[in-house]
Order: sequence, then structure tokens, then C-alpha cells
Amino acid sequence: MRKVTSLFVLLILSLGVSAQILEPAEWKVSLSKAAPKPGDEVKIIFEVTIDDNWYLYSSDFDPDLGPMVTEFEFTEHPSYELVGDVQPIGAQKKYDSLWEGEYTYFKKKARFEQTVKILDKKYQIEGLYIYQVCSDIDGKCIPFEEEFSLVSKKKEVTAKPSTDTGLLSQRDASDPYSLWSFMLVAFLAGLAALLTPCVFPMIPMTVTYFTGKDHHKKGRFFNSFFYGISIIVIYSLIGVVLAPFMGPETANDLATGWLPNVIFFVVFVLFALSFFGLFEITLPHKWVNSVDAMGDKGGLVGIFFMALTLVLVSFSCTGPIVGSILVESAGGLALKPVLGMAAFSAAFAIPFTLFALFPNWLNSLPKSGGWLNSVKVVLGFVELALAFKFLSIADQAYHWQILDREIYLAIWIVIFGMMGFYLLGKIKLASDSESNKVSVPRLILAMITFTFVIYLIPGMFGAPLKALAGYLPPMSTHDFNLLSSTYGPHVAEDLDERCEQPLYDDFLEWPHGLQGYFDYEQALSCAQATNKPIFVDFTGHGCVNCREMEARVWSEPEVLSRLRQDFVLLALYVDDKTELPSEQWYTSDYDGKVKKTIGKQNADFQITSFQNNAQPFYVILSPEGELLVEPTAYDLNVGNFVSFLDSGKQAFKN
Repeated sequence: MRKVTSLFVLLILSLGVSAQILEPAEWKVSLSKAAPKPGDEVKIIFEVTIDDNWYLYSSDFDPDLGPMVTEFEFTEHPSYELVGDVQPIGAQKKYDSLWEGEYTYFKKKARFEQTVKILDKKYQIEGLYIYQVCSDIDGKCIPFEEEFSLVSKKKEVTAKPSTDTGLLSQRDASDPYSLWSFMLVAFLAGLAALLTPCVFPMIPMTVTYFTGKDHHKKGRFFNSFFYGISIIVIYSLIGVVLAPFMGPETANDLATGWLPNVIFFVVFVLFALSFFGLFEITLPHKWVNSVDAMGDKGGLVGIFFMALTLVLVSFSCTGPIVGSILVESAGGLALKPVLGMAAFSAAFAIPFTLFALFPNWLNSLPKSGGWLNSVKVVLGFVELALAFKFLSIADQAYHWQILDREIYLAIWIVIFGMMGFYLLGKIKLASDSESNKVSVPRLILAMITFTFVIYLIPGMFGAPLKALAGYLPPMSTHDFNLLSSTYGPHVAEDLDERCEQPLYDDFLEWPHGLQGYFDYEQALSCAQATNKPIFVDFTGHGCVNCREMEARVWSEPEVLSRLRQDFVLLALYVDDKTELPSEQWYTSDYDGKVKKTIGKQNADFQITSFQNNAQPFYVILSPEGELLVEPTAYDLNVGNFVSFLDSGKQAFKN
């Protein structure tokens, strides 16, 4: 049934809505050979230019996973035949804990190839491609459907996608934190490395080297800066060498496969054991001695090799930290390991440079002692905790069920609990010096650690621990949930007796036990019977940000109570493939296409009524279908969403 009620009013009112039709991808379709002859096998090349901060889902992952797979449909014609399947070229891979599986995607550029055999010189190859693009920034996701045609004497077709509107989004997913945050963590890691027993004693040695070489302030100034720059260059070169192997084209395979993640897990455990003092990771002494001898030469060459000596001598302490940064950079931008090493080495080099410039500052430094080893051991606890993140990725991707959520949390609670007791001096390792006192910094750090442990404990019984959502296995892996009445599924409530039973409720549902409709006309009828405004949720089965809004915003009591009491709820799934009876089909005024499915009609309704084609998208209407307030979209601020609901309710009363 066409949603014609009050559409004219909606269209006029929605002209002021701050939304727009987005077309973030442009396709070009061509043949690999300009004039193929009968019998030739050629490739149909689909090239896609994708706007910045958007990505396109590929065609080669499980279509039942959740995200919308790119699909190609070819119209049969006697002038050609298909050879094999469509092949995506250079797609990136990513594991997503929400879907519990791997998906593939493209950024900036995408390319698909389909081999065909030409049977007639007057060939005619036609079809369509169905795909989805999503935004990295604001959670928008848009599916499209576009036709293409390649006929003899026609080299190329350029297609701008029609907006068959959208759904899904994925947090970047690419990393647990953004590039800038990654660099900040790398910088802080460089500062932490300074406080290790391999590095801290090198500071006065460096100052002695420079004050002994050149007593002139001008010369020491230049030499000190060259020394610091040399340290940054040496570490950055490590990133440059590894960058081709850590970029998205190759490293995403490493970042999501089970074998690399198990290897990363083992490596991090070895790093932790090294920090605990079980063994040392060192470079061959001949290397270090040879480089040290080069450092005795004068001039800039000597200074550079002095910097290289520092890097090599401190490797037993900095190696695990550097390795951790490089592992974390896998699957990101090709420059990510370079930037990570630059940020790490900048923090590492700045103190050496400053103390070389101002040697009198040495008097303010604390003396070397057992506290340096304590820093090293604490870093070992952190390395050990992070190791289980990699094992968890492999466990979820391949359903080993080794690290269910409560097992993962139990391990973290034990690790950080032991770290807290170590800081208080209740646990001692062989490498620790004897001490009967606990310093104030250790006491404060112990308090912070135990606070974190106490925060983790409710997670064992079902608390969501939203602050750690990106690092923990999903709630679906939790075997028991004693807090289900608060955080778990809610029992569905009954509809108002004045309203009819919702259509499609046998396969569509609302979260948190909410009860509502999936058909526009039914929602209007119920709203008129109960005299309530309508809350419209344009959503999708595969919409990640829709699920995140439901989990992190809708779950709050102040939001749930308003949705239950103040509105008739209408969820319009734009990606549902259920085909409607033929008498309900219609041809869209927007793109001239016949809309046959629930999803197609809901998507068309959103775009023609609200000039918007991304989800999640929330609208509040009167019982007559009039727009009451400006719609809103993805926003995890609970207060903003409550204000949106309240303003809609107040507008209805007015």
C-alpha cells in the first residue's frame, strides 16, 4: 500500500529539515578490451570512486553476516556468457565484534572484475549492481541500486547511483582508536620507555658525552638537536621499512586472520614475561659494540651513531613497546607505523635533547634504583592484558568459545588485581629490590588500578561496561547474566487495546521489549485512536549504528519511559527484502522504479518525504502525519535524544 496519507504536507514541512540526498560513490563500467571479437574473453571492469570518509562494502563475505554485500546481476543475452564470478580487487578485511565475523570493504577506490566470453560482435551486456556505502564520521549508511549497459562500439558507461536509501554503519573500525589517538598513545609509550632501567641511566651518559665534546653553547645547541632528530629518524625508518607490509592492502589480512592474531598473542605474552624479568630480549653484542665504536668519531657522523647506540642499548626495554605499537598499527593507513614510530621517538628524544642542552637539569632527576624495575613490571602487566585482545579476535572470528565474555573479564580482573598488589609491595619478583615502603606515586597508581578492577567486577554478572565496549567480547558470548532484569532482554508489553495487531511482527521486532508498528498506515490509525504522536525509526537489519543507539541511548530509563508512554512507535526497515503482494507495488515518483519490497517502499518513503537517505534517522509526526519537529540522527548523547523526544511531545500538545 502506498504511503500517500499527508505526503504533500510532509513534503512541504520537511523542506526545512537539515538533511540532504547523499551520493558518495561514482561508478564507471568498461571492458578491458575496446573492440572484442567473438571468442574473446574480456573483463568487465567496475571502478568506483568513493568520497573521503566513506567506505563501500565488498562482494566476497558472508551475506548472512549482517552488512549489505555488493551484488551484481547480469541480464542474459545470446551475445555473451559469464566466466566465473565477480572478483573484488584489493578489498580490505575487518573483524567486527557486533557481527562476530569478518567483512570486506573498500575506501577511496574500489574495483570489481567479471570475466565474460564474447559470442557476437554486436554484444549487449546489461545488468545492475546493488551496494552500500557508509560514513566513518557520522554513522550514515546508504544502499544503492544502479543499472549499467555495455554494447558494441560503446567503450564506457559512467553511472551515478540512484538513491535507494540506506542503512548500516560501522565504527572504524578499523582501529580501537583514531589515528590521532594512536599517535598520542605512541607518544605516551615513548615517555613510559624513558622510565625503564635500560633507558633512564642513559640520560646522564648522554649529557656527559655532549658536555665533553663541545663546551660552546652554540655548538652544544646544534649538536643536541641533531642528536634528537637522529633518534626520531632511526625509529621512523623502522616504520618506513614496515609500512608496505602494514598498510590496508596487506595488513588487514594479518589483523583479522586467526593465525596472525594468535602469533600476536604469543608475542605480547613473551614481551610481558620479558618485562617480568624471566629473560631479556637483546641484540647481538657485536652489533652494539660496532655501533658504539662509530659513536666515538667526531662530527655529525659520531652524533648519529651515538643516537643509534642509544636505540640498540635500550632495545631490551623499548623492543616490546615498539613491537606493540607496530602490531597495533597493522591494518591502518600505510603511514600509520611511520607516524607511530615518529610519535614514540619524539617523546623518547625530547628529554635527551633538553638535558643535553641544559645539563644543570640533571640535578633535579631522581636517582636510578628499584623504582625503574617497577615501571618495567607494570608495563608487563599491561602487555599481558592487551595480549588477550588478539586472542579474543581469533576466538570470536572462528567460534572457538575459549574467551567468552566472563572468562575474558576474569582474566583482566586477575591481571590488574595482581598489578595493584604488586604496586602495594604485596607481590615481589626476583628482579625487585628490597623495600619496606610504598611511595606516593605507587600508592596513587594502585588506587587507580583497584578502582578499575572494581569497575570490571559487575561485568562478570552481566553489566554492560559500555566504556570498554570496543575491547571486550560481545554480550552474546556471556554464559550467565544475573542482571538480566536490568540490562538484559525485556518482556514485550501489550499494545493499547484500541490498536490492531502489527503487521510483520513475526519477523520484525523492537528492542527492549518495546511494542510498535512496522507499517505506516497502521501507525497512523493507532496514533489517531490513542491521540499520541508517532515516533518513526528509519532503521535496517544490518545497521550497526542503529543497534548502538538502541544499546547505549534507548536503554537509558529516561528514554525508554518516554518511548513506552508518550508515542506510537513505528520502525521502518529500509533493507528488508520481503516482497509485498503485487497489488501493493507502485512506481516511485523519485526514480521511476517499481517498489516491490517492504524495504524499497520504506526507503522511498524516507527519501521523498524527508529528503534523507541514511540511517539511523528519527522523525516525530502528528497522528495526521504532520512533521512536528526537525528530525535527528545518530547521536549517542542521551540528553540530546531526550530533548528531541520532549520537544516532539510538546509540539504535539501545542
